[in-house]
Amino acid sequence: MQLKFITLNIWRGNLLSKIIAFLKEEGPDICVMQEVFNGSSLELLKNFRSFSLIKQHLGYPHGVFGPAFLDVTTSDHVENGNALFSKYPILSHQIAFYDVPYGEYMDVPEKYEFCPRNLQHAVIEVNSERLNVFNTHGIYGLEGKDHARRLHMSQTIVDAIKAKQNVILAGDFNLPPNTKTIRNVEKHLTNVFKDELVTTFNMKRKDNQDYGKVVVDMIFVSKNIKVLEHYCPKVDISDHFPLVCALEF
Repeated sequence: MQLKFITLNIWRGNLLSKIIAFLKEEGPDICVMQEVFNGSSLELLKNFRSFSLIKQHLGYPHGVFGPAFLDVTTSDHVENGNALFSKYPILSHQIAFYDVPYGEYMDVPEKYEFCPRNLQHAVIEVNSERLNVFNTHGIYGLEGKDHARRLHMSQTIVDAIKAKQNVILAGDFNLPPNTKTIRNVEKHLTNVFKDELVTTFNMKRKDNQDYGKVVVDMIFVSKNIKVLEHYCPKVDISDHFPLVCALEF
């Protein structure tokens, strides 16, 4: 079975129309996203309704949202978190928080490090096979180094994936691959883009040039999953670049 898979941090839906146009062109079978708002009121700005608008405009029959926190930065209090869209049926869905639990969160720099983060897991039925798709937004820190909370994050991930087959793990891990945190994951899964990318940030949307030297977005797959094609399009749809791969299992 072959399918196309994409991961993208959508930057709070700031460039939502561009994101939708890109995904329409790529046509992924399964897509995971981070920094997704899930507001429902039609009075909200479009970026606050990213989950429903992406699902609607791309025609995905299946989609699940994994709330991380209630964003209280503006007067429009809207849940933000991880999202997964699929052309195939989603049999089950769950989320696991790393350390900071779900709650109200104000998006200001001094709070970034302790923003609630979680691991989203969906079991997807692809023809007669079951695919375990994990989507995450990792613990933030300006320094891309291991520390106790990030190592605990990697253990949470490993505990979730290690006994499962047909695994895809993807997202914005918020730290680079040359860390023990990521090496712990690589003991169990293949890092699709390992050592190939210089950065996964769109520097048109960043003021700090150090971001141009950092890879934080990654895709991992089980050893039995064959990677037919993989690429990182340099498109201006977010402050991150998407990662795309064609897989066979």
